[in-house]
Amino acid sequence: MTASSALPSGPAFVPRGDLPRRIHQIIEPWVSRQPDAPALLQSGTVMSFGQLDAAASEAARRLTQLGLRAGDRLLLVAENSIPVVVLALACSRLDAWLVPINARLSQREIDTFVDHSGARLVVFTSAVSPEAEAHAQRLGAAEVDWPGCGRFHLTSANIAVAPEPTIADGEQVAALIYTSGTSGAPKAVMLTHRNLLFIAENGRCMRRQTPADRVYAVLPLSHIYGLATMALSALHAGASLVLAPRFEPAAVAAALETGRVTILHGVPAMYAKLLEWGRRPGNRLCAPALRIAQGGGAPLDQSFKDDFEAAVGITLHNGYGMTEASPSIAQTRLDAPRRDCSVGPPIPGIGIRIVKDGADVAPGEVGELHVRGPGVMKGYYKAPELTREAVDAEGWLNTGDLARQEQEEGGDGALFIVGRSKELIIRSGFNVYPIEVEQAINSHPDVVHCAVVGRDVPGNEEVVAYVELVPGRSLAPQALAAWLHERLSPYKIPSHIELLEHLPATATGKILKNQLRQMAAGAGVGQR
Repeated sequence: MTASSALPSGPAFVPRGDLPRRIHQIIEPWVSRQPDAPALLQSGTVMSFGQLDAAASEAARRLTQLGLRAGDRLLLVAENSIPVVVLALACSRLDAWLVPINARLSQREIDTFVDHSGARLVVFTSAVSPEAEAHAQRLGAAEVDWPGCGRFHLTSANIAVAPEPTIADGEQVAALIYTSGTSGAPKAVMLTHRNLLFIAENGRCMRRQTPADRVYAVLPLSHIYGLATMALSALHAGASLVLAPRFEPAAVAAALETGRVTILHGVPAMYAKLLEWGRRPGNRLCAPALRIAQGGGAPLDQSFKDDFEAAVGITLHNGYGMTEASPSIAQTRLDAPRRDCSVGPPIPGIGIRIVKDGADVAPGEVGELHVRGPGVMKGYYKAPELTREAVDAEGWLNTGDLARQEQEEGGDGALFIVGRSKELIIRSGFNVYPIEVEQAINSHPDVVHCAVVGRDVPGNEEVVAYVELVPGRSLAPQALAAWLHERLSPYKIPSHIELLEHLPATATGKILKNQLRQMAAGAGVGQR
């Protein structure tokens, strides 16, 4: 096991030992100390901490009248908006489970999640999302207008479902999060109040968040990164959340320039599109108040990191996590910024092992990353077999990711994520890690971002690259392949390069590699 490094120093950032039992209680200190301070901001609407507390209390009362009980599941078909936060805190007050789902999912996915979760009530943030409103109309939901929440839709109670048992301590389930990019049966991660409070406290400490901070909240709150790392940690610190339903580079740029935003969270694809926007004639990136740009959710490319830092003037920090860990596992440190694309050392409280063939690897070698700590999930809902496969009897979660740990003298034990163990491409007997090829392709000035997958062929496996170009640029696959020959070993050069107008991605910007693998397996892959 590897010991985690210490928390940032300073009396204001010592981890609290008196964390509450439920996530709605994280705002109570600020309701007492600064009830009029802004908690949520959206499109000109400002909700103070006092108003947020009152709205959550009223929403809990109304949900109770509608039949929501402790242990029931409330499924929220949503895009970022004030009602999402209010209803999340209301569920916590009732010991109900929040099940946030992105409104831009398909009809089939929404219906599957409603059925699998056994939702007692389904809520739709129709005021900010046409897709949510369409789902609401299809499912016969009624329009309501609650104090502090505004207009949204909700279904009548499903009286056929039974509540789950309620647990008095922090092991009570707070949220049920469906993992992205999965296929087959739904995979729903049960996260407890203890899990989420651990992440909220780590985020408060490691980013040194205070009530002076203003956090731009564009990552979907239906995703664990947006819910816990971005939103709960900010509210826990008494900071303000600037809620944005969707990522629009121009809107982000305007908020950075004039909105006094101090912390920005995003996946690399978002930062890449923001940087590309700033390069267009007449545009500029200006962020006078920004003190933290935080990346995560997907691999970070070195050339892109360098370009962004040069354009914005601050470090682009990196992190690593997964839904099953609530999500944070590793994080670069504010007082020790990295020039490389490491995800940083494990966060305080998290232990790690790097394993190959059932044994810990030698220092510096690549193996599967296993983690243990307060953020590890309770399990997969209605799937005990899958839970046992993912988490062993000693509490070690197998992430399925390949990693190595820095071993240089004087280093901080930072982790480097090499790739998914299932994504490793074996070409002519050589191991090809997609991240390495993606970083080389992304360093081309005409490329916004890319994704590399494997494709089975008789007796071998091929490397296939899907590439999204900077708008208005032209780059032939043959020219890109020739350019890569100067930067990669021959066996790492993609056999096929396909140019796409947009890479398929989730609402968080995470590239849907399963979809790309299906495309690569078909007959439509372009020859280079």
